[in-house]
Amino acid sequence: MTAVTPPNAATEAFITASEAHSAHNYHPLPVVVATAEGAWMTDVEGRRYLDMLAGYSALNFGHGNQRLIEAAKAQLERVTLTSRAFYHDRFSAFCTQLAELCGMDMVLPMNTGAEAVETAVKTARKWGYQVKGVLDGRAKIVVAGNNFHGRTTTIVSFSTDQEARADFGPYTPGFEIVPYGDLTALRGAVTENTVAVLLEPIQGEAGVLVPPAGYLPAVRELTRERNVLFIADEIQSGLGRTGRTFACEHEGVVPDMYVLGKALGGGVVPVSAVVSSSEVLGVFKPGEHGSTFGGNPLACAVALEVIAMLRTGEFQQRAAELGEHLHAELGLLTGTGKVTQVRGRGLWAGVDIDPSHGTGREISEKLMAKGVLVKDTHGSTIRIAPPLMISKEDLDWGLDQLRAVLAV
Repeated sequence: MTAVTPPNAATEAFITASEAHSAHNYHPLPVVVATAEGAWMTDVEGRRYLDMLAGYSALNFGHGNQRLIEAAKAQLERVTLTSRAFYHDRFSAFCTQLAELCGMDMVLPMNTGAEAVETAVKTARKWGYQVKGVLDGRAKIVVAGNNFHGRTTTIVSFSTDQEARADFGPYTPGFEIVPYGDLTALRGAVTENTVAVLLEPIQGEAGVLVPPAGYLPAVRELTRERNVLFIADEIQSGLGRTGRTFACEHEGVVPDMYVLGKALGGGVVPVSAVVSSSEVLGVFKPGEHGSTFGGNPLACAVALEVIAMLRTGEFQQRAAELGEHLHAELGLLTGTGKVTQVRGRGLWAGVDIDPSHGTGREISEKLMAKGVLVKDTHGSTIRIAPPLMISKEDLDWGLDQLRAVLAV
């Protein structure tokens, strides 16, 4: 495991061509990945990197996980797409088993996380009109500041991130934004027209922000009192990342609706879903919502294997144990003057770098030069979220590189 040399002409040429012919909606680190296995990626020049981002939790089970690859291969040889115009033989098992994993009744499958959030918004509004009795056109959904639920036009309408929001109006009405973790503000925002409270149990893009202890249970109590749906966006935090199947479990909370994605597709195919009760998802009738690829045979086959892996509890336990070690080691950096704060749960951490030692982007680039891949957010923060199958030795090596970059 040696330091990575600067990129050569092959890498530079690939990056130049990519920048010339693709929209600049991302600012990638200058690495061009060619192959990957487990927690490691190899670039086009044969240099290896430890993946400490895991596709924003989409790769919870590692790159090229053989169980998932074999499940995909087997399904590829049978049927990959029927559209929902027909039933297929993997659909009922997927819906049944995902509902059971969540302790709920029904599943509405989609593809991406943003699609699932849009589905949750539509579901909550329809439930509000048909079940709660809100007057048509008046439904409100309360969300939290610094949220990240996606970048569709509706979702950026309730974003406080101006980079994601600016110049994309006019914005979709029907949302009330309150500070994350502020129960008083949330209570004041809920009215007779409120149909849902939509929250991330841990805010990922905001820097892995964990709400104050007792906040989620209080939200659950408030929403029950006021006949409002509690929607938990567990797209990043769910499916083992925090040491539990769902981040809500850390405080004994069961929401009315889970919004899932990323790891549900095992890093193989995009799979997302809204999971809820029959009372809530039962409001839909044929033709009112859909997706050509949502719940397709290939997606269901892979997701079924993901569910089977989560049922063993192995990955949740590993995330809990290695996560405890990760946070203990990162906590030692807060006394060095190089790191101002560390937050997170399980194998997920937001590390605030003292600005005098560089921006999050600069630290990410220095780590890349040492063979470790992370990603920055909000200026001075780097996010650490390795695959849950990472070895303790590899995790420690990655942390050693962070200490070297910070000269601790």
